[in-house]
Amino acid sequence: MKKLFMLFSDSYKEFHQVKTIATLGMFGAISVVLGSLTIVIGDYIKIGFSSVAQQFVYYLFGPAVGGFFAGAMDILKYFIKPTGPFFPGWTISAMTAGVLYGCFFYKKPLNLWRVLAAELAVSVVCNMVLGTLWLAIMYEKAFFVLLPVRVVKNLVMWPVNSALFYTLTWTMEHSGVFKVIRRAKI
Repeated sequence: MKKLFMLFSDSYKEFHQVKTIATLGMFGAISVVLGSLTIVIGDYIKIGFSSVAQQFVYYLFGPAVGGFFAGAMDILKYFIKPTGPFFPGWTISAMTAGVLYGCFFYKKPLNLWRVLAAELAVSVVCNMVLGTLWLAIMYEKAFFVLLPVRVVKNLVMWPVNSALFYTLTWTMEHSGVFKVIRRAKI
């Protein structure tokens, strides 16, 4: 429990640095641009890649910054390009995903198993359970009617999202991009 408290405490302290705010703005802009490329398949399925830019924030700055950033980005992207009615449950899901990713990645070595575990945890908790619950509430459909399609979509996207995040993060880490961001004096 003490490790979890320290993880959140260290992540919260990241807010005190100007470079953190500048980096959040940069990755937020990238996320908005990638969000405009979202593919909507009917009322219940969306496939997008804006989460990759947001995952870099969770990786670099942890669960406290990640949860705040995810919630802010969910609301901002809704105002920029709404894809349906606004529902606060989606913001809760986004914040939960930011916290989960931050707990898995912050100050921990990058490896494929950690990425697969994080993606699976977020897929199950945020996408399959919470996401299906929000859709059931919004569209007054039965939870278990919506669940099978969402499970299949998330199981298909799980290795794709994992490979994409792992490959991009590994490349940016080994090319020195994240080292520059961590050491930046702003």
